[in-house]
Amino acid sequence: MARTRVRFASLLALTAALTALVTGCGSGDGSTPKDGATTPRGGKPVVVVTTTWEGAFAKAAGAEEVKVIVPQSVHHAPDYDPKPSDLAAVGKADFVLYAPFEPYAAKIKEAAGSKAKLVEVNLDNDADKVKAEVAQLGALFGTQESAAKWAASFDAEYAKLSKDVQGSWPGGKSPAVVSQVFTAWSAKLAGATPVGTYGPEAVTPAQLAELSAKKPSLVLDNAHMSTGTVLPDSGARQIEIVNYPGADLDLLPVYRNAAAELKKAMGGS
Repeated sequence: MARTRVRFASLLALTAALTALVTGCGSGDGSTPKDGATTPRGGKPVVVVTTTWEGAFAKAAGAEEVKVIVPQSVHHAPDYDPKPSDLAAVGKADFVLYAPFEPYAAKIKEAAGSKAKLVEVNLDNDADKVKAEVAQLGALFGTQESAAKWAASFDAEYAKLSKDVQGSWPGGKSPAVVSQVFTAWSAKLAGATPVGTYGPEAVTPAQLAELSAKKPSLVLDNAHMSTGTVLPDSGARQIEIVNYPGADLDLLPVYRNAAAELKKAMGGS
């Protein structure tokens, strides 16, 4: 009888050990499920991003806890020098989102250590590229449903804005535009005819002559990298396009503001 009790106790101990092992291997502790998505602690990823631009992508993808390193008040984000407290926050993240052109990317990588997953984000407000990036992040975060819902609302808003702007074409004709390389998306939103691009460096005398000769009616400058009047004496109206979302990390106002500026420039109300 004593042997039976010992065996029974041993079986209970083995069962408990196996249960703990199986539980420890589950996806709830940050492991990677079969679909490739990563499910951090509690199923909600802690995401640290360099700027509000990456932050808006993360929020659109379904992330709820997003820490932004570069303050929204910094006009030109690449000029920011991360503080020790910023880098400390990186070390607590499940995911760290950054853009390769940001000069502090190396510091971010180093601070992330082995725990956080580094994610390089393609920062471009082109509608198709945004949706692709958000879908990828949603798959990575395990928040595909939230990402899909956002994409549907984005499509509806984008279609509405694009139709509204195109209704303001002067004489019903698509305007010819010159865009800074990071504002080409706004020309697409307006359904405008692109005749040239410039940047991110300042326009050279040769480029000035070439672009002016194409007689654009609009110049879509980058508000975050403006070098002043791009095509002086060309007769083109220059407007500033803002790429970075606000502190609320909502990407849609970026498109609404661009649409309003484009409509105003084309003579609409």
